[in-house]
Amino acid sequence: MDTEISGGINIAMKVPAHQYEATVAFYRDVLKLNRVTERPEEMGFVYGSNRLWIDKAAGYSQAEVWLELFTPDFDATARHLSTAGMVRDDAIEQLPEGFAGGWFFNPAGIVHMVRRPDAW
Repeated sequence: MDTEISGGINIAMKVPAHQYEATVAFYRDVLKLNRVTERPEEMGFVYGSNRLWIDKAAGYSQAEVWLELFTPDFDATARHLSTAGMVRDDAIEQLPEGFAGGWFFNPAGIVHMVRRPDAW
């Protein structure tokens, strides 16, 4: 493989609206994880060397976990993943125009944000 891929720092937990407050309370009050301070408008916690983002997901019946992968060359990596059979679907959550990344599904249906580390 001529593309470089590594684990990212962000984990997103998409939580149904009816479970959102209890889930946030669990990470905040039971586990006592520190809040992410660089994006206070979003619900994020320091999770070791990662960031755990908890998103209220209206219309969801169960929680989903979305993972992140980094690559210095998104276009080459996107071609590699598509050739390997990973499905890309950028319609699942809007990304900024010109964003150097996209949404892919692994064979089990887990969403992966694949992006350049500086894409944001």
